[in-house]
Amino acid sequence: MKYILQQMLGFERYLFVFSWYKIKTLKNDSKENHFFHFLQLMPEDATVLDIGANIGIMTVHLAQHLKKGRVFAFEPMPDNIRALRCIVAHFKIQNATIYTCALGDHDGEVEMVMPVEGNARQQGLSHVVHETITERNEGIKLRVPLQQLDHIAELRAGSANIRGIKMDVENFESFVLEGGRELLKQWKPVVYTELWDNENRYTCFTIMQQLGYQVKVVEGNALVDFNKDRHTHQNFIFIP
Repeated sequence: MKYILQQMLGFERYLFVFSWYKIKTLKNDSKENHFFHFLQLMPEDATVLDIGANIGIMTVHLAQHLKKGRVFAFEPMPDNIRALRCIVAHFKIQNATIYTCALGDHDGEVEMVMPVEGNARQQGLSHVVHETITERNEGIKLRVPLQQLDHIAELRAGSANIRGIKMDVENFESFVLEGGRELLKQWKPVVYTELWDNENRYTCFTIMQQLGYQVKVVEGNALVDFNKDRHTHQNFIFIP
């Protein structure tokens, strides 16, 4: 179905339409309840980082919620960037700044891939090509800029007021956190991220616990301590 729609609409138009549809229906998606719990933790004047902004679905929800705040959206894939810019313009978002780079534990360049499955481009699964990531590595590859959060001066400035981070970077989260240790120490933002049940997840747990964070999940309408024997969640909220 994705392949047919991408052929009918053209890939650029497909991404815009898909993003628009998901933005309009996201609150009705039971799988996204955890994101909205995170969103309600953010005051209206906060700055929130959207790391792995993709095609802007959560960027728009964040920007609309942060009426007196700002969103810094990070997205390195050119097709996704074009869709992100279009959707931000369509919804007349004025408080979002887009960074067209990947984030990691050093500055430089990195190879990324947009997986292609059944001839359909899977833009939501785009990820850094790395020896620790062994799935979905076939597709459209290109090199993109890579930066550390700690080296972005605008985010370290005293007026930044970073209160939250939403992160979804397909198994590269631990490298992003390593590159942002000083920022996390400085601002102590609440961090919402999807982590698969693998080594990357537990490396992230270690980093965040070293920085004084608690590992939480949403249960019903409450945040509770993560229990690996009881919770099957992939979405986590780290609370300082």
